[in-house]
Parts: sequence; structure tokens; C-alpha cells
Amino acid sequence: MDASDRGNVAGSAYRRWWRRLLRRPRPADLDPARSDLEVVVAGFDEVESCAAALERGAAGLPTWREADPAVFRHHLCLPPDRVEEACALAAQDGYAAAVAASPAAEPVVALPGEVAVVLQRVQRLDPLHCAQERSRMAGLAQRHDGRLVGWDALQPPAGD
Repeated sequence: MDASDRGNVAGSAYRRWWRRLLRRPRPADLDPARSDLEVVVAGFDEVESCAAALERGAAGLPTWREADPAVFRHHLCLPPDRVEEACALAAQDGYAAAVAASPAAEPVVALPGEVAVVLQRVQRLDPLHCAQERSRMAGLAQRHDGRLVGWDALQPPAGD
């Protein structure tokens, strides 16, 4: 190994160290299958901003708590033959199809030729990331000939 190779190795180690240092902390483990989760905030009005919905959730009961992780769910309606492909793409971003989803904040009605799909992942919510994910899911639904109906977030009761 000559001097130039050692510099590359040291540089890559330095970059890895910075990435570990600056990495966003992961949310505490929250099991999406918990039976005590309740809808704390929802956005089923496509013209309402995520910031407004989260503000409403923080003021309502049950109260959305920004510091705590939540199960962030997106409610889509897709053609049956496109569900598997859409779920596989969403899985690349850490989403999983909800197996036994608790009721949505609003009923999701699939039109003829559609099936209702709930994609979810655990994350901390803030207005920026909520809006980004809503946009990402709307694009995913459109690319698969479907539509995004809305989103909601579930958290356990305060103090749990």
C-alpha cells in the first residue's frame, strides 16, 4: 500500500465516522401491531397542509406528540394487479403493508376495480417529512394507476 492508498483509506474512515456522528437518531421501537394504538392525527383532505393537520392533532384528543414515534399510515386505492409492485417499491423506503389495520380516521372506499391498501412505517412526524411522504405516496399511487386517499398516524396513549 503506497501513501496515496493510505490517504484514501483514512479519508473513507473519516467520512464513515462523520456519517455515524450526524446520523439522525432512529425512533424508539414502536410495534405497529400494538392493540392500544389510537389515531392521533389524520389528513384526508388533499388541500389541507400537513402542518395544519399536525397542528390540529396536537390540539385535539387524543393528542399527537411530536417527540414520540408514530405509526405513519398511508391509505391508497390501487388496481389489484398493481398492489404487489407498489408494496415492493414502498418497502425500499421502510414501508410495509398493514396486515390487520385498525380503522382509519375516515372510511376508505375503494371504487370498482380497486382495493384499499395501507402502507405504514414507524417514524417521528414533523410537517416537512409528513408532506414529503404524502407527496411520495401520491406519486407511487399515480404511477400504479391508483390514488392516495389520505394518511393518519397512530400513537399509544400518553404515558405508555
